[in-house]
Amino acid sequence: MSQYILDASALLALLNGEKGGEQVEEAIALGAAISTVNVAEVVSKLSDDGMPEIAIAQTLGLLGLEVVDFNRFLAYQTGMLRPLTKHRGLSLGDRACLALARVRNLPVLTTDRVWKDLSLDIIVRLIR
Repeated sequence: MSQYILDASALLALLNGEKGGEQVEEAIALGAAISTVNVAEVVSKLSDDGMPEIAIAQTLGLLGLEVVDFNRFLAYQTGMLRPLTKHRGLSLGDRACLALARVRNLPVLTTDRVWKDLSLDIIVRLIR
């Protein structure tokens, strides 16, 4: 059972060996989930960086993350976060991650400092 929700930025920190990646590694060991929307963001970035598709699939598969489908319910929850986050410029991917954290009532790991200033009932943990 998952204990944390990961934002794409947090997972990329781990995969790229960046500061804060060790916190993501610990969260994954305890159990972490990620939205399919955020997986798409990670795949996009790794692909942009030249990583072959098979390597991306193998790398992500080895992590043992719970990948949560972005369904109709999460779509509505994500949309309803728009008025609460618009002033901070959060993307669809950002809101999809936050919606999953809110629905699961789990803390979310991110590198996005703007999230800390949001007045939401979601625990945001900055990894750096």
